[in-house]
Amino acid sequence: MAKAYWVATYRAIKNPDAMAAYVNVSRQAIEAAGGRVIARGMPAAVFELGQMERVVLIEFDSVESAKAAYASPAYQKAHDLLGDGADRDIRIVEAVD
Repeated sequence: MAKAYWVATYRAIKNPDAMAAYVNVSRQAIEAAGGRVIARGMPAAVFELGQMERVVLIEFDSVESAKAAYASPAYQKAHDLLGDGADRDIRIVEAVD
């Protein structure tokens, strides 16, 4: 089974307090679901149509485990804390074997 990556990009953080509350709860929820944060922060470089926006990359053992983490009650609690405090895009992609 191929690993999967949860890629989150933040176009705007509109409420830093909500973001801070989200970060504290979401990391615990993601790690409890088997996720491993492998990169986070601003890009070192962007090319072509890339945007200089915060990126978080999380590794999971499978697409199914990544999707289950997102749907979990623990992560949804974090999601609710963030509310509309950020404009972001979350994608789950499968690794190439």
